[in-house]
Amino acid sequence: MARILNFGSLNLDQVYRVDAFVQPGETKSSLSLTTHCGGKGLNQSVAASRAGAEVWHAGMIGTDGDMLDQKLRENGVNLSLLERSSGVSGHAIIQVDNSGQNCILLYGGTNQALTEAYIDHALDAFGNEGLVLVQNETNLVGSIIQKAHKRGLMVAINAAPMDEKVFTYPLKLVDWLIVNEIEGAAIAKCEFEVDILPKLNKLYPNMNVLLTLGKRGAVCVRGGEQARSGIYLTKVVDTTAAGDTFLGYFLAEVLDQKSLQDALALATAASSICVGVMGAADSVPLRAEVLAAVEHGTLGKLGEWGGWR
Repeated sequence: MARILNFGSLNLDQVYRVDAFVQPGETKSSLSLTTHCGGKGLNQSVAASRAGAEVWHAGMIGTDGDMLDQKLRENGVNLSLLERSSGVSGHAIIQVDNSGQNCILLYGGTNQALTEAYIDHALDAFGNEGLVLVQNETNLVGSIIQKAHKRGLMVAINAAPMDEKVFTYPLKLVDWLIVNEIEGAAIAKCEFEVDILPKLNKLYPNMNVLLTLGKRGAVCVRGGEQARSGIYLTKVVDTTAAGDTFLGYFLAEVLDQKSLQDALALATAASSICVGVMGAADSVPLRAEVLAAVEHGTLGKLGEWGGWR
């Protein structure tokens, strides 16, 4: 079974449904407001757990974090390392428009309260077998990467949201980089998508890469092996957590010794189901649901990889 320790962000998502995104200087009424559990870290822990992995979540929540604790717990995530703070949990203000697209404003809160001592404690408790997952929504990401690598653990980073901090991380120690085309081009320091993977390979020859391309599918490379996948043409209600669902399922499959092509296929199916449901963590499908959808063809036919832009 895949084993993952996720030093992950935990957010309370305030989701505002709008006909179109608010523009600078504009005031408008939302069509609805709902509160969901989210944060890339929480979403990815839920996705990996629902995909069948053993997931430990390391992170901090504030006095308002009961909902976050409950969401992870009901999804079978190991919370022995989760700590509480007297501060405010991370949260996000999310606009979702009529096409299902979103824009997100983040506040770090307790996601920025990790300490070196806490990281050491979490790694000691997890042991030296499995993978450590990080995103760019907590503090001390670089330290987590270094400490995990030193212990012989595999390391995966979802370099999102992309900013200058990513360039301070010891990326040469990373086993899996998971990025979209914008993030990948920034890290590879290139203009054209077709150059992302070759340039990343030159900069970080020991790094495996999962590159997502939105509606055109995804590409991944591991050593000399490459796999590509298109998408299912399903109705999009809300894209929140679709990328996190893809990541969680992909890592769970790869760590369980599945082929890259099979891992891409299941991750694609899972994210296709996710976009048909409102919300973040609540929209992540169960493994049985994904397998049934693939078996019965309810998602339609998996499309061809869409190529470089």
